[in-house]
Amino acid sequence: MVKENKNKDQNGFDIKDKLVAINRVTKVVKGGRRFGFAALVVAGDESGKVGFGHGKAKEVPEAIKKATDSAKKSLVRIPLREGRTLHHDIIGIHGSSRVVMRSAPSGTGIIAGGSVRAVFELLGIQDIVAKSVGSSNPYNIIRAAVDGLKQQKSPKIIAARRSKKVGNITSARETT
Repeated sequence: MVKENKNKDQNGFDIKDKLVAINRVTKVVKGGRRFGFAALVVAGDESGKVGFGHGKAKEVPEAIKKATDSAKKSLVRIPLREGRTLHHDIIGIHGSSRVVMRSAPSGTGIIAGGSVRAVFELLGIQDIVAKSVGSSNPYNIIRAAVDGLKQQKSPKIIAARRSKKVGNITSARETT
């Protein structure tokens, strides 16, 4: 269940969001049951920024709005190679969920499961292979994917840290 919206953020950039999951939560009280809803939303600008948010409310639209606002506040910039794939392979972990992400050659497309696919699409990745291992809870899978993406380092950052030139670092990489 993925629903997509477009909005502008405070800087005028086009921010899209996708609804990944809605849970109906029941609280049993003396007079019967009280229902609430929890929503999970992923937001991104399709050019290197992505974030996710969680919202809870008595009504579905209000929960989605809260989750969307939370996702837009948590946007993080991820460095991408040529704006289409990852610089290197990574594994993101959160709880018992693991997401293995591998860069792919041009034309591969996004090969990933449901909730992780939403993260990659809104990040702007065009070529990637990903596999989620362990728990299938969409909350933990998205947290694991974003955790892994935050570990992504560009050759420029690594070169600056090592006081070397970018060419010295990228020359060892095999072209895929």
